[in-house]
Amino acid sequence: MQKSARLGLDIGSVSTKAVVTDEDGAILASSYLWTQGGPVPAVKEALRELREKLPRDVKIVCVGVTGSARRLIGAMLEADAVKNEITAHAAGTLSRYPDTRTILEIGGQDSKIILLDEGIVTDYAMNSLCAAGTGAFLSAQAKRLGMEIEELGAAALRSRRPSKIAARCSVFAESDMIHKAQTGHSREDLVAGLCRAVVLSFLNNVGKGKRIRGPVVFQGGVSKNIGVLSAFRAELAQEIHVDVNSHLMGAVGASILADSGKRRRAEFDFSVADIPFSTQAKECAGCANSCEVVSIHKDGELLDRFGARCGGA
Repeated sequence: MQKSARLGLDIGSVSTKAVVTDEDGAILASSYLWTQGGPVPAVKEALRELREKLPRDVKIVCVGVTGSARRLIGAMLEADAVKNEITAHAAGTLSRYPDTRTILEIGGQDSKIILLDEGIVTDYAMNSLCAAGTGAFLSAQAKRLGMEIEELGAAALRSRRPSKIAARCSVFAESDMIHKAQTGHSREDLVAGLCRAVVLSFLNNVGKGKRIRGPVVFQGGVSKNIGVLSAFRAELAQEIHVDVNSHLMGAVGASILADSGKRRRAEFDFSVADIPFSTQAKECAGCANSCEVVSIHKDGELLDRFGARCGGA
């Protein structure tokens, strides 16, 4: 007898996450890989990984997508649900921590705070153009210090006197780190200061004016950095929960939101990973906005077209 399951994808600018969940929300298989500027190839690779990991008796009955490339991938997979990141992250988190009041999320290029009351999103905010509070900034500084990104957290916890690093923006923070290094600060102290600067940047920008109430859940790729987690706990003076699958919560939420509870669709066919897809962009001439219109083709045939505010093409 086949088991019904749900496919969820979170396609970001830095990483692509995909999960298959059962009807109780448990993860049956997952994939996490770098987008590398190509959401379509990344999603295809993620689908191939899931196909290899899933038991043969699992049937995908609905598909949900979120993330910055959700419209493109939603068209490609003919998704049942295409949701924004706020909604998807809230749904994924509440499935694990139903009493959550605050979600802190830091990914590769963006960060966000989501406030909830009795399971309902009441407010949210996302980062501006500054990258000081994101995973990409941490990764860049790790490279400059000659360290792997995975080493930063443990190094931060070994620090005895964390360096005071400017948290106003990435340019000031990097300049401050260079200056501190040249005056003899250890790598451990620099990294600890960097982790605290990421937290302060987040709280002073994304979290500005927001009342952070517990239970608090921290997620996104940066939640795996124990140095940043420790800094958040110190600044907020409260416990912060990090799920073992914190980096997959957007995809989990997308899979949940795709499930309407009705008999949904024909079984999803993983062979879509082997079908050629292409995109074309052109400027719409329908009005003065001159929007970029993106067309996605499946095996040479037009599948969807989007981007024009006026409805033109």
